[in-house]
Amino acid sequence: QVQLVESGGGLVQAGGSLRLSCAASGRTFSSYLMGWFRQAPGKEREFVAAISWSGNRRYYADSVKGRFTISRDNAKNTMYLQMNSLKPEDTAVYYCAQYSLGTTKVELTTTIDYWGQGTQVTVSS
Repeated sequence: QVQLVESGGGLVQAGGSLRLSCAASGRTFSSYLMGWFRQAPGKEREFVAAISWSGNRRYYADSVKGRFTISRDNAKNTMYLQMNSLKPEDTAVYYCAQYSLGTTKVELTTTIDYWGQGTQVTVSS
């Protein structure tokens, strides 16, 4: 059974930084595209970033490009999201996601096989 466990969320002032982690277990982590999504109150879950199985390809939503960096350590079965220059509009629950094999549309939630439980990120102005 696949488990994805996020950590690293919290409260930060605008302009600050946070680093999220996602620890994975249950199937071969290094075989799968991984990603981060977020969901703010009253809004749909939206794509944030994704990273290929090797780490060579990275994808970002326009809203976070240049501020967030996704990375992974296959030896530790862990993915990260470094978030810098945080804005109040980044406030949301952030979810770790593991994609189906062969996914090409990383922004779609329908391509996700497994989700983590989420971690709250709150950015105060």
